[in-house]
Amino acid sequence: MSVKKGVQQDNASKLILVCDDVRDNSVFLQTVLEMEGYEVDIVDSGAATLAYLESTIPNLLLLDVMMPDMDGYEVARRIQNNPILQNLTILFITAHGEAFFNQQPDVKVRVIIRKPVEPDVLIEYVQAALLQTHHL
Repeated sequence: MSVKKGVQQDNASKLILVCDDVRDNSVFLQTVLEMEGYEVDIVDSGAATLAYLESTIPNLLLLDVMMPDMDGYEVARRIQNNPILQNLTILFITAHGEAFFNQQPDVKVRVIIRKPVEPDVLIEYVQAALLQTHHL
């Protein structure tokens, strides 16, 4: 495992859940994160995310906003209304950024990462979110 930019973190003990209905997007994110030493699981829907969270709580959730059936806003809302999950850090991934805050003021999200996702930007946001979570 290579450590980049002098950041000494035990990434292998960090579990990240990626939810995107487009498999290629999930696999891309998984590949980038695994190259940094993170453990990554992927699911393809909001319902699958909620089912996963019933048995496993990751350190971080990367959540696509635009998905059929249940969008990222609804998934985030359900997570934040669950006392066991409400402290889970969520990073939204979307092609639409500005409209989010106007439409969904009740959903608390740490960061919105714009698609197409740049690997360096992704890693930067993930590391920052995990550091903040670690110090809470």
